[in-house]
Amino acid sequence: MGHTARVTAADPHCPCGWAEPYSECCGCYHGGQVWAETAERLMRSRFSAFAVGDAAYLLRTWHPSTRPAVLRLDPHQQWTGLTIVATGGGGWLDQEGSVEFRAHYRLHGRPGHMDENSTFVREAGRWFYLTAGPRRRPSS
Repeated sequence: MGHTARVTAADPHCPCGWAEPYSECCGCYHGGQVWAETAERLMRSRFSAFAVGDAAYLLRTWHPSTRPAVLRLDPHQQWTGLTIVATGGGGWLDQEGSVEFRAHYRLHGRPGHMDENSTFVREAGRWFYLTAGPRRRPSS
């Protein structure tokens, strides 16, 4: 039976794939203490938001020009892992960036993955998710 992962401050690793505990990694972004510094960091924090079921964070970090009015997360989809394939721009001095990734999940007990190339834009010093497109590289 699939459920959205419930992450706590005691978990040894953040869902985004970095070794820090969730509370010291993406939990800081989800709680609003800080904003993501790079497009990749925002991508990772958004993946973690899917993993913990934080739709409010996803909407808050979605650019207003492409953001849906409502976001409903599938309670049967459990996000299990993230692989960053490539990044373009999205650094400290950039205003635009892209992150190509593979997100792994389980849905109704069956494993699957989603390949995407997300674009991001920085406005007033904050990164926002803008759009999604298919991966540009062949799957391995």
